[in-house]
Amino acid sequence: MRIREMREEKERDLSPFAARSAQSRGRLVPEPKCDVRPDFERDTGRILYSLDFRRLRHKTQVFFNPQNDHICTRMEHVLHVGYIANTIARALNLNPELVQAIALGHDLGHAPFGHSGERRLNLLLQGVDPSLSFEHETHGLRVVDLLAVRSAGAAGEDGDGESRGGLNLTFEVRDGIASHCGETYGENLLRPDRARTEADLHRPRAERGMPGTLEACVVRISDRIAYVGRDIEDAVRAGIMAAEDIPHAISSTLGRTNGEIIDALVTDIIRNSLGKDEIRLGAEVGEAMEALLHENLARIYRSEKIKRYEKTADNIVEGLFQALLPVAEDPERPVDPANRTLSGFATFLRERRGGAGAPPAQRVADYIAGMTDSFAEKCYEEIYWF
Repeated sequence: MRIREMREEKERDLSPFAARSAQSRGRLVPEPKCDVRPDFERDTGRILYSLDFRRLRHKTQVFFNPQNDHICTRMEHVLHVGYIANTIARALNLNPELVQAIALGHDLGHAPFGHSGERRLNLLLQGVDPSLSFEHETHGLRVVDLLAVRSAGAAGEDGDGESRGGLNLTFEVRDGIASHCGETYGENLLRPDRARTEADLHRPRAERGMPGTLEACVVRISDRIAYVGRDIEDAVRAGIMAAEDIPHAISSTLGRTNGEIIDALVTDIIRNSLGKDEIRLGAEVGEAMEALLHENLARIYRSEKIKRYEKTADNIVEGLFQALLPVAEDPERPVDPANRTLSGFATFLRERRGGAGAPPAQRVADYIAGMTDSFAEKCYEEIYWF
């Protein structure tokens, strides 16, 4: 018996509500199994070794291109989500390998400058073609299905050493990435939709519904847990607020520090979800978390300092979009080879990743979304500074 099969046998001891690698709904393109790793663990490796994951260390979580090393980046946030989600999953006897893969991959679709960049790209796409849109979850699916480049012979993967588009992940991991959105503040009860279809993964955010596994539900709520307290820490360091600004009605339930808030939320979820096919926060703790998220919205995300960051981000993203769109619309037009931004985009177009039939505006969004904050800023300067 192969090691993988022995490990899959051990998954029988998981909760009856847990997902099992051997029962995965498979990959978009069937491929031979690994002798050692179950499918979900194999997906973790593909995500971890991707360039898209590596670039998360230079992408915004809340504060644009922070010079303070203690301010959270997108990669740190992803690692925090993974740790929190694994803590919950192991306590509930769910599949930790599936949780890890979804957690590490859940934000691969984020544009530079966080949600500011996401909103601006969406407005720009809508301005060109109302049928196009940009949401980081659906773009994350586009990354792992089409845009990411994987060396077929690397990191223990089967293949002939040629690069190919997309990571070819399992349905369960792709579903978790597409359905992870943690922006619904009052969402305190998550029940998996076991009837999920491939079409559900591609629906707009408002119509996408719950993911199909309990593990993905754990990541979805862990996303909120990871940022609600950490964003306060960063805001304190940035001088936007003080920890004492948290209303007593909230801090008396959740605490004041990031560690206290995480402990209160994780403990409450485990207590209310154990032995159930759902992830649930108790009423008191759930209400306190929602109230704290709204406090963060008012004090941090809508603060004057963040608004100034957003103006910078909007200007850079819009400037890049307007400069790159004519190149995408006419790929045969001459491009100055000395301009690394335009020549780099022309090379991207020739590689035809993302689908040969993708509209020009979509190809521009694909390229910009893959940039880090600092790279986007450098490209903007190269185009517009004389």
